[in-house]
Amino acid sequence: MGMTMTQKILAAHAGLAKVEAGQLIRARLDQVLGNDITPPVAINEFEKAGFNKVFDNARINIVLDHFVPNKDIKSAQQSKQCREFANKYDILNFFDVGRMGIEHALLPEQGIVTAGDCIIGADSHTCTYGALGAFSTGVGSTDMAAGMAAGTCWFKVPAAIRFVLNGRFSPAVSGKDLILHIIGRIGVDGALYKSMEFTGPGVGSLSMDDRLCVCNMAIEAGAKNGIFPVDDVTIGYMTGRSRRPWAVYEADPDAEYEQTIEIDLAALEPTVAYPHLPENTHTAAEAQAQRIPVDQVVIGSCTNGRLEDMEAAWQLLRGKKIASGVRGIIIPGTMAVYKECIRRGWAEAFIDAGCIVSTPTCGPCLGGYMGILAEGERCVSTTNRNFVGRMGHTGSEVYLASPATAAASALTGFITDPRTV
Repeated sequence: MGMTMTQKILAAHAGLAKVEAGQLIRARLDQVLGNDITPPVAINEFEKAGFNKVFDNARINIVLDHFVPNKDIKSAQQSKQCREFANKYDILNFFDVGRMGIEHALLPEQGIVTAGDCIIGADSHTCTYGALGAFSTGVGSTDMAAGMAAGTCWFKVPAAIRFVLNGRFSPAVSGKDLILHIIGRIGVDGALYKSMEFTGPGVGSLSMDDRLCVCNMAIEAGAKNGIFPVDDVTIGYMTGRSRRPWAVYEADPDAEYEQTIEIDLAALEPTVAYPHLPENTHTAAEAQAQRIPVDQVVIGSCTNGRLEDMEAAWQLLRGKKIASGVRGIIIPGTMAVYKECIRRGWAEAFIDAGCIVSTPTCGPCLGGYMGILAEGERCVSTTNRNFVGRMGHTGSEVYLASPATAAASALTGFITDPRTV
């Protein structure tokens, strides 16, 4: 029996000719990642273990993005500890206020992660980089500490589910709708510790921003990782951007999958995940029929803060005003995306529509700041989780949607199918 794409990457990084599902391996790491919340714990463990050097100062990444610019004394202390560690060990990929971005939008944009890589990050959405044909997964802070010191990590090789994509999206449908559809179909534990491997003729019609969004939310289905094949879209994105040579791995024709799921992209509709789980999905049309009122809209995050996401919002908001009583919050994922929004006039259009435009930050996604919900308030958000209390009070509600659906909902004041605006 052959190997899946993920298994081939892990075998190569473990120095083995073959691996199989369930096997424990020790693999070489290409990149180790942390933000302003998880590295302080990793740094403490690093120092407690007596380590006095990192395995490679060019392969460790610390991105201050969750509470930056710092919202309070605690977050300021955490960021200070990260800065001191980065200075002490000359961490080359250290991103602070003014040059930072949301980590999972920033690292692909900067060419730091690339095809064929094996990547760990002390953040669950590290699975984003599978969009580039890399194996990337979230780990705990102690694993990050060991990774920074040794440049290796232990893994249990995951089994895989194959998603065969056919056709292409209809207008107003995007990668966010695809991944919400999948999670609604298989559930939040439907791919538990599995590799979600995407293939089929429809893959070529997905943009890189779509793929990054889909892989970002693989963890919301319980997956170990999500991964796309390296095709012309991938190579076009990496060319002139990637800082290192990339490697292309392809699944064997006889690779073993626990399940194969066929998806017709043309049949998908704008989709919304109701509280309080990403699997609680409904069509936006169904939500619109229920006239569910909205207090706040958030467009951004590591899931949907990229340029195509900003464009989808701009296409709907330009020349219009959001509904009275709705707070519109737009957060570009990186400084480059922010600058492009300014250059194209999108930022001004957002402001004229009645929204605020923030510096790149995770902010409201995790109930951090820049948009906390009060009891009884409801938000339509392009973020990735809608658990109880995720964005504020335990009596608030978060509905997950695409940038187009979120922008349409801001205009009407209730959850709205973007095809009707």
